Amino acid sequence: MTQRTQRIDELLRQEIGQALEREVTDPGIGFVTVTKVETSPDLARARVWVSVIGSDEKRKETLAALRRAMPFIRHGLGSKVRLRRIPELDVHLDDSIERGSRVLQILNELEAGQIPESLDQRGESLPNPVPRLRHQGDTDEEPVQLERGAVPPVKPGQRRHRRDGGRGADSTRLGSGKSATRRRPR
Repeated sequence: MTQRTQRIDELLRQEIGQALEREVTDPGIGFVTVTKVETSPDLARARVWVSVIGSDEKRKETLAALRRAMPFIRHGLGSKVRLRRIPELDVHLDDSIERGSRVLQILNELEAGQIPESLDQRGESLPNPVPRLRHQGDTDEEPVQLERGAVPPVKPGQRRHRRDGGRGADSTRLGSGKSATRRRPR
């Protein structure tokens, strides 16, 4: 994807979102957010990804209403966007937000020690947990929580690594967030 295509995608996303908010008055369109626009390399077609809040029935109704409204929106884009040819607009449902929230819900339920209910309903299964094998260097001690700026203790036989890569330079932080390097005299 070229930089020009990315700019066109972002411009179309903003303009389509504004048109849906201000110009389209179809009552069949529910609460819609334009999440992404992907144009083809020849700029002939554009996929408009939308997120719709509501039930499955409401989403289907909203998608149908959006598909009916796209020719009107495309016509309006002709006066707002300076392109030789406004691409054909195809509407697709973006369910990534729902999938992400479902994953978070499953993780929360697993962390609480419960079997997620949503897995039983969908017929999905989780992979069987495998006990972690012990590795060299594992200890029975709990990890030590260090304060900010503290240096971790060195274990016997372990070498401490220098931040400067062993070059013999002292690094100091400046107020601007950049670091200055001073050489030590030899």
